[in-house]
Amino acid sequence: MIRYLKQGKPQEEIKAEIQQVTEIVTKIIRDIEDRGDTAVAEYSKKFDKWTPKSFKLSKNDILACYEQIDEQAQDDIRWAQEQIRNFAQKQRDSMLELEVETLPGVVLGHRHIPMNSVGCYVPGGKYPLLASAHMSVITAKVAGVKRVIASAPPFKGQPAPAIVVAMDLAGADEI
Repeated sequence: MIRYLKQGKPQEEIKAEIQQVTEIVTKIIRDIEDRGDTAVAEYSKKFDKWTPKSFKLSKNDILACYEQIDEQAQDDIRWAQEQIRNFAQKQRDSMLELEVETLPGVVLGHRHIPMNSVGCYVPGGKYPLLASAHMSVITAKVAGVKRVIASAPPFKGQPAPAIVVAMDLAGADEI
């Protein structure tokens, strides 16, 4: 006889929950498309308990985050980022451009052209994923992206200091 210790929800219930979440997210996205920053500010207040004057952190905001992170943690972030940056550079160096004239006047090949600007999202909350800052911001910078914007959700009504420090040390142009 089979004895189940735990069973999943019925498929109909799962589908209904997914539909409900989809409707809520669609409504939020439409509201942000329609009302822009005003809607973003309202949702930030509602969901994150964060009501900043600007969602872009100032240099002083970033420096304040460094003051909340001890030197050992900052050194650990720097060490991890150095490893990631070194490997990303090795990967980039292995990607060679190619140009060959296969017939007179017929030139084929490929080039690696970095994007001008990218956005990097770093999951936060109770268990921030610092590695996402390292892996996304650093690899974009090594690839030659000129402008890297990094973002993360606040935690307990304020930016998560360790995430901000990791994004800054990784080279994010805007946080």
